[in-house]
Amino acid sequence: MTTPTTQFFGIRHHGPGCARSLLAALNAWSPDCVLIEGPPEADDLLVHAANPALRPPVALLVHCPAEPTLASFYPLADFSPEWQTMVWAVRAGVPTRFIDLPQTHNMAMRKAREEEIKAKLAAENEEAEEADEAKDMGCEADNAISPNEESDHLDPLGWLAQAAGYSDGESWWNHMVEERGDGADLFAAIAEAMREVRTQAPAPTGWRAQRENLREAHMRTCIRQAQAQGHQRIAVVCGAWHVPALEGDIAATKAVKADAQLLKGLPKLKVAATWVPWSYPHLSAHSGYGAGVDSPGWYDYLWQHTAHTSRAIGWLTRVARLLRDEGLDCSSAHVIEGVRLAETVAALRNRPAPGLDELNEACVTVLCHGEAAPLALIQKRLIVGDRLGQIPAGVPSVPLQQDIEQQQKTLRLKPEALAKTLDLDLRKDNDLAKSRLLHRLRLLSVEWGTLSRTGNSAKGTFHEIWSLQWQPDFAIQVITASRYGNTVEQAAVALAAERILSIDSLADLAELMDSVMLANLPAAVSAVAKALDDRAAVTGDSAQLLATLPPLANALRYGSVRQTDANLLADLFDRIVLRASIGLVLACMSLDDDAADALRKNLLDADRAIALRKDENVLQPWCNALKQLSLSEQSAPLLRGVAARLQLDANLLPAEEAAQLLARNLSTGADPQQAAAWLDGFLNRNATVLLHDEVVWGLVDGWISSLNEDNFVRVLPLIRRTFAAFEAAERRDLSGRVRRPVGGVVKAVAAEWDEARAQLPVSLLRGMLGLTAA
Repeated sequence: MTTPTTQFFGIRHHGPGCARSLLAALNAWSPDCVLIEGPPEADDLLVHAANPALRPPVALLVHCPAEPTLASFYPLADFSPEWQTMVWAVRAGVPTRFIDLPQTHNMAMRKAREEEIKAKLAAENEEAEEADEAKDMGCEADNAISPNEESDHLDPLGWLAQAAGYSDGESWWNHMVEERGDGADLFAAIAEAMREVRTQAPAPTGWRAQRENLREAHMRTCIRQAQAQGHQRIAVVCGAWHVPALEGDIAATKAVKADAQLLKGLPKLKVAATWVPWSYPHLSAHSGYGAGVDSPGWYDYLWQHTAHTSRAIGWLTRVARLLRDEGLDCSSAHVIEGVRLAETVAALRNRPAPGLDELNEACVTVLCHGEAAPLALIQKRLIVGDRLGQIPAGVPSVPLQQDIEQQQKTLRLKPEALAKTLDLDLRKDNDLAKSRLLHRLRLLSVEWGTLSRTGNSAKGTFHEIWSLQWQPDFAIQVITASRYGNTVEQAAVALAAERILSIDSLADLAELMDSVMLANLPAAVSAVAKALDDRAAVTGDSAQLLATLPPLANALRYGSVRQTDANLLADLFDRIVLRASIGLVLACMSLDDDAADALRKNLLDADRAIALRKDENVLQPWCNALKQLSLSEQSAPLLRGVAARLQLDANLLPAEEAAQLLARNLSTGADPQQAAAWLDGFLNRNATVLLHDEVVWGLVDGWISSLNEDNFVRVLPLIRRTFAAFEAAERRDLSGRVRRPVGGVVKAVAAEWDEARAQLPVSLLRGMLGLTAA
C-alpha cells in the first residue's frame, strides 16, 4: 500500500504573498485532502466558500448559545491563505475540514479558567499579574486567527526580524514574503525558520502551554484520521508556528497514545457556528486583534496587483484620487514624481520594487508637500481600508438577524464599515420607520446608530441626525438579544419588560419610557408606565419624582410626531407632577451644600419639563409649591433662591414681592453664608435680572457694601463662584454697570461729539437700508 504523503504549509494568517504561493503549490501538487487550522464546528459552513455572494472580509463565528459572551471569531479576507484554500478545495471538490481543537472544549475550559481566576483574585486581593491575566481571559481567543488573542502572544516574526536587522516583524515579513512573487520554496524556508525559532525560544508555561499542547495534539490526531481514511496527498494549512510540532513520525504508537491521553476527558459546552460580516478596520492590529495586520487595505492591493512594475503607479494613483476627493491639491505630475522617488529609494535599499514604507515616504515628500497630516487620511482610507464583507441569505443565522437584514433591505439602510451621517425627517413614513428601527436596536445594545442631534435644529422635533457605523461584533449582541424574540420588535419589548424588573430608580424607568416611546413599542410603553405609576405612588422621594419628569416630557413632546398615543403618558406625567409638588418643600429641608446643589439641577430640569406641558391644571400646583418653597425658612437657602427666581421668570412673582424677598434674605441680620447661597440660587447663573433690574441691583449692592471685613472674606468664595458661572459678556456688562450709581448715569465722562466723523457712515447706511438721499 502506498504511504500517504503529507505536506505542511506554514502560513501567516493574513498575507497575500503566502496566499499566492499557497495557491500555486496546491495547483501544482493537487492534494486529495485539505486540512485547515480552524474550528471543526464550522465544517458544514465550508460549502459556502464557493458562493460568490459570500464576500470577504468575513469571519467564522463560534459561540455558546447558553452563554453568548463566550464566542470566538475567525476573520478571513480575500488575501487570507485559509480563505483561498477553502475556495480552491470546494471548487475542486477536494474533501476539506478544520483540525484545530474544537471550541466545544475550548470554551468549556475558558469558562472554568475564568471562574478559577475570579475566585483566586477575590481570595488573594487581586495580585497584579493575575489581574492582567483575568482581564485578558475575559475575552480570550483560542487560536492564532482569533481577534481576541492575548496581548503578550509569542512573536516569532519579531525574533526573526531582529536577527535580520529589521525594526519589527511586520516590515520584515512584508519584504521577505508578502511583497514578493510566487515561490515554491517559500514554505520549506518558513518551516526551517520556525524549527529554529521553536528550538531557541523559551517554552510557554502554564495555561498557554496547556492550550498549545491540546491544540497541536488534536491537529496531529486529525492528520492521522485523514491518513487512515486512505487519502494519499494531504495538505495541512496551519500557522507557521505549529509546523514543527505537526511534522515528523506522528503515527508512532507512543505519539498516538500521548495525544489520546492528553485529549481524554476534556469538558464540553454546546456551541454553534455561522458566518458573519467582518471589516478591514477590525482586521487591523490596531483594533486589538492579536493576529491582525497593520495594513489590510495595502495587502488587498498587493493581492489584486501582482506585477512589481506597476505597483507604485497604481497605489499612488489611488492616493492622488483620495486627496482630490478631499479637496487637496494633487496633480499627475505629483504622481509621476512620487513614483520616481519611491522606486529610487527602493533601489537604494536593494529592494526589487517599492514597498509600503517607500510609498509612504514618497507620499509625504511629494503628494503631501512635506506635511504628515494627510498621511493619517491615507492610513485610514487606503492602508487600512473600510471594506465590509457580505453574507448570503442561505447562511445559517438566528431569526432575529434575518429580521434585521430584511428591515435593512426594505428601508435601504445598508450596513457600512465607514461612518456616515443619516438625516431623517420624521414626517416621512420611510424616515420614521428608519428612526424606529435604530431606536429599537439601541434598546437591544446594538449601537449601529448614534443620535447626534434631535429637536435643536431648524426643523425642530421633526428632525433627527444619526451617525451610522456597522461593527462586526454586533453579531454577538444580536445573538445575545435573540433569546428575547425572533423579530426586532418582539425582542425589544421583551427586553424592556425584563429591564423593568431590574431598575430601581424612577429616573431610569423614565429614561426607559423615553426609549420605548422613541422605538414605538406600545406594549412596552404600557408596561413601563404601569411600573412608573406604581412606584411613584409609594415613593416619598420627591428628588426621584423630579428626575423622572424631563425624559417623560421629552417622550410627550415627540408623541404626535411619531404617531403614537401619548394620552396614557400625559396622565402619568400629571400625577407625578402633583406628587412632586406636594413633597417639594419637605424634600428641600435639612440638606447640606452638595445635596442642595444636586437637587437644584433636578428642580430646574423639572421646571422646564413642566413648562412644556402647557396645561394650567398641571402648572398651578407646581407654582404653589415653588411659592411655598421660596417662603420656607427651613429649606436650603440655595433652593429657596432658585424657587424665587423661577417664579420671577414666569411672571408669577410681582416686583414688589421679589424686592421684599431680596431685602429679607440679604438683610444685615441674615447669616452671610446663607445669604450668599440664596443669592446664588436667585441669580441662577444668569446675570440678566442683575443687569436690568435697578431694585435687585441696589439690594445686592447694598448687602455687599454692608458686610464687615470678616463676613466679606467668608462669603467672597461663594460670590465669586456665583459670578464665575456668568457668561463672559455678562461679566463685562456687570463691570460697566458697577461704574453707575443706583438709578444714575455712567460715571465716566462721555467723549465730545464729532459731527463730521458721525456723518462718514451715513451714506453707506442709507444705501444698505435702501433709503434715498436726504
